[in-house]
Amino acid sequence: MFQKMVPSDGALKITDISVKEECKARPPGLNTVNLLKVASSALGIGPQTAMHMAERLYIQGYISYPRTESTAYPASFDFRSVLSTLAHNPLWSNNVRTLMDAGFVKPRQGHDVGDHPPITPMRLAPEEALETDAWRLYQYICQHFIGTVSHDCIYTRTAVEFASGGEIFRCVGHRVTSKGFTSIMPWLAVGENNLPTFKKGDTINIHKVDIYEGSTTAPDYLSESELISLMEKNGIGTDASIPVHINNISERNYVQVNSGRRLVPTALGTTLIRGYQCIDADLCLPDIRSFIEQQITLIAKGKADHLQVIQHSLQQFMRKYSYFVKKIENMDTLFEAQFSPLADSGRLLSKCGKCGRYMKYISTQPMRMYCVTCEEVYYLPQNGSIKLYKEIICPLDGFELLLFSMVGPDAKSFPLCPCCYNSPPFEGIDKLFGALKLDDTGKVGKGAGMPCFLCPHPTCKQSMITQGVCACPECSGTLILDPVSAPKWRLLCNTCNCVVLLPHAAHRITTTDKKCPTCESTIIEVDFNKKATPLEDGATLHGGCILCDELLHSLVEMKHGKSFFMR
Repeated sequence: MFQKMVPSDGALKITDISVKEECKARPPGLNTVNLLKVASSALGIGPQTAMHMAERLYIQGYISYPRTESTAYPASFDFRSVLSTLAHNPLWSNNVRTLMDAGFVKPRQGHDVGDHPPITPMRLAPEEALETDAWRLYQYICQHFIGTVSHDCIYTRTAVEFASGGEIFRCVGHRVTSKGFTSIMPWLAVGENNLPTFKKGDTINIHKVDIYEGSTTAPDYLSESELISLMEKNGIGTDASIPVHINNISERNYVQVNSGRRLVPTALGTTLIRGYQCIDADLCLPDIRSFIEQQITLIAKGKADHLQVIQHSLQQFMRKYSYFVKKIENMDTLFEAQFSPLADSGRLLSKCGKCGRYMKYISTQPMRMYCVTCEEVYYLPQNGSIKLYKEIICPLDGFELLLFSMVGPDAKSFPLCPCCYNSPPFEGIDKLFGALKLDDTGKVGKGAGMPCFLCPHPTCKQSMITQGVCACPECSGTLILDPVSAPKWRLLCNTCNCVVLLPHAAHRITTTDKKCPTCESTIIEVDFNKKATPLEDGATLHGGCILCDELLHSLVEMKHGKSFFMR
């Protein structure tokens, strides 16, 4: 509709024209971090290699000290002397002589951290005296210095606004009037796009109206240059240690450097991080390292006592280490699922509530679910069978429910959510059932877990609130209607082994939201089979309390318990 409306006027009308002179500022002095970013993104040289090359150039006397965080030159710096040295190289001699004749400008006001001046060329290096990559790095350092003392790039920005059929269109053009520093650093030049001369009120014939359809794309892997920027922003490492960190994760096979110097995480690196997140998520965040860097800065400024900082840091990491060792089985489980044949032998069973992908059911002991996408492991009750439960979704976390069945004719069976079972979302679930837990020796035992029959969710059709019928006569638990026991309907205690058999002549038994006025048990509704109904006149539907209703109470049978009475 909009496509047809645009050419309805027959022509575009120019409604507004704005012309503005703008400038692109020259770069500040070159520090280590910016040198490493350019070396990786523009020259294709890794940070560690670039740092070694810069140190060799410094030892040979070609550049100043390459480890610096400052981008501001001291007030007494002799820029003319450096330019005079560079004027003898034919690659940039014309630019340098023009600056010396017409007058150069001082670099932009950068940041001075009080360590060393920005990286600067100190004497002329012949190209044949250096290796190819070393020469390219030196050439960039020289061009950057010349750019810092050159004028800003000046250009005219023209914005034209058109209207037709109720739609507004805009077009922007750039015209460079003074190249400034971009003449020596052409990769930073402003892209020129000269527009024809327009006047407000002019009309332009419409040649064609197209509809463009596109879609968003996922972000690409981080490049080394982007990672260096993020490390600097989050206070991870210093100008000296940043290239070492990046080199370490590459050598340890946590990442692989692909084309474009992009860092692709390996299965080893991803599993390691997921393990840290499962045990102590703080270990994956830059906050700890950033805090230590801040404390070191305060020590240097005399605002913090170095002994107290050391003592606090040691105590913090000792506690984290002790906690990590206690929970190391979580890391082992992830590595086993990722790198052992167990992950391959598992079969797809139910959907993960976090990513929506199917999780694998690993039936070998200990039984568990494993999400390949999220790299999460969810333990299951042991010594039984697991299957999908009617594709019902847990209302708390979106996981598909599973049905666990014990072995034996009178054994229990109950639904459970893998996520709730491993991480009970409600406080006060003190008595929990049969989840797997590894003790300090790494042996399998029983510990915390929350199946649906212990869940206090007020509206879920599988929870203890909606399926619970009455108090268990043998313990402090609750008798729950077994929803999959048809045609041999029964109640199961969610704590002990008490079982109550319900009328076998029933076609369907369900709980209701009504309570017995006498004992406050849940009223159940029984739909008897027509041929075996105990009701008069052949009626089949009957509702009542199994404790107070004489008919229902006479039809129930206690099993694995002493007695059945109102409590």
